[in-house]
Amino acid sequence: MPRTSRRGLLFGTAAVSAGALLTACTSNEPKNQAPAAGNAPAADDKPGTPVTIGFAGPQADHGWLNAINQNAKDRAKKYSEVTLEITEGSNDTAAQIGQIQTLINKKVDVLVILPADGKALTQVGLQAMKAGIPVINLDRVFASPQAYRCWIGGDNYGMGLNAGRYIGEQLKDKPNAKVIELAGMDSLELTKQRTQGFDDALKNYPNITKVARQAADFTVESGQAKMAQLLQAQSQFDALWNHDDDQGVGALRAIAQSGRKDFLMVGGAGAKSAMDAIKADDSVLKATVLYPPTMAASAIDLARALGQKKGVGGMSELEIPASITLYSAVVTKDNVDEYLPTGFS
Repeated sequence: MPRTSRRGLLFGTAAVSAGALLTACTSNEPKNQAPAAGNAPAADDKPGTPVTIGFAGPQADHGWLNAINQNAKDRAKKYSEVTLEITEGSNDTAAQIGQIQTLINKKVDVLVILPADGKALTQVGLQAMKAGIPVINLDRVFASPQAYRCWIGGDNYGMGLNAGRYIGEQLKDKPNAKVIELAGMDSLELTKQRTQGFDDALKNYPNITKVARQAADFTVESGQAKMAQLLQAQSQFDALWNHDDDQGVGALRAIAQSGRKDFLMVGGAGAKSAMDAIKADDSVLKATVLYPPTMAASAIDLARALGQKKGVGGMSELEIPASITLYSAVVTKDNVDEYLPTGFS
């Protein structure tokens, strides 16, 4: 896949451009004097102290997870002083714990961990922190804040909220509008958060009713099967929100087979295939809500800054933040060219 940009990353609600996150001049203060507020040393693109970063994620059996790994690798290559120790990746928690313990034993400077299961891997995060190796917890959060130095990830609730707002605005003048939802895996907390955000957004549009919801498995096959069921059960509706663009490929197949064109569809995550379809404007898919895999590139930036004892460019603090939440932007035909470089395969 093409190298992605970092557009759309937010600290809370304040947007920063792709180059602004960790680009700033270092302090001009004498070395024996503490930097003044607003003049803290910040990470920049110039080579600094050598840093070995251990990266451990789940198995890349999904387009988004593959993009996570690729973003981490590509970002690390940008820095000549960064050595990236990357594990093979596993969805088996015991195997991933073993991989992380191997990185701990190698005494890497910083760990970046996207746990297959945040709760199950909390203990190994704590183990790393106790060993003096700071942890950047990527996306799926550990059960204890003591298991990581910094968390960076997507906004699942905000993803559903923005999908609901977009659909709400499209249907706000339509009496008795009906929407349906093709969710992800209900066993995952993130799926519940996305649904909650979607439902909360729709509360602002009393003319809209959600008439059906079906959970899929984030796969093309499950998307096609579950969408076919929804189409058979619902003879008329006005909008569909699909949580995941990978399963959305299957959903679009089922829709094409049905010949239905009487509703609009909003996707989720930001796959290149979804953005291409939005740009072509020749299907029911009119928008997708981002869940940017560029967070992995930013995690490498944060790990590098942490390893070099630097702060974050554009911020006055001497230390990197404790948490960073990415913004779930809505991509439509009006702005798709801006976001297309971030699309993943």
